[in-house]
Amino acid sequence: MKHFIAPSILAADFGNLQRDSEMINQSEADWFHIDVMDGVFVPNISFGFPVMNAIKKHAQKPLDVHLMIVDPDKYIEDFAKAGAAIITVHYEACTHLHRTIQLIKASGCKAGVALNPHTPVAFLKDILADLDLVLIMSVNPGFGGQKFIPQSLLKIAELKQNALQVNPSLIIEVDGGVSILNAASLISAGANALVAGNAVFAAPDPLGMIKELKNLTIGSHQI
Repeated sequence: MKHFIAPSILAADFGNLQRDSEMINQSEADWFHIDVMDGVFVPNISFGFPVMNAIKKHAQKPLDVHLMIVDPDKYIEDFAKAGAAIITVHYEACTHLHRTIQLIKASGCKAGVALNPHTPVAFLKDILADLDLVLIMSVNPGFGGQKFIPQSLLKIAELKQNALQVNPSLIIEVDGGVSILNAASLISAGANALVAGNAVFAAPDPLGMIKELKNLTIGSHQI
């Protein structure tokens, strides 16, 4: 399966959000990745429904919404109404994870679970078959521009092996420090969706960088 590329709006120019949204529309990217932070679950605040609605107004591709918030159940229906196609919640933020996943699916969205760097893949054993996506955080969540944590490659490979047994169509997404230097290694380990923030928006040619990330082949640009 060809991998997905999801530019992270968190790294976009918020003074030119329409311009950057239209750039993603014109690119070979597959999704808009939208990080929602509440300043409680993570030590940062990003944006909420007004910005989400502004993005939806211009976006012509699915919105991949990553909720880094406490008590996400309260907002799932609202994010679905705001245009989310995928809603990912954190394992660490959900007391009743199965219930949360069912709420996401009932809202008409694909359901994902994110794991912080310290959270073992094995914790998803009993729910892996119910998921559409697992997001491996390859940095500590909350801020863009952090360095990739190399141990994430082992977690991706372990997750891939587990998924092959119970959920072979699972999307394995990676977020944090993704660049042209490590993207092929991530895909080789088993990832099939890459979130790219600074790698895209800080590039001299964002369209060209997205194209390069999208068309990577295993064996190129290995770490």
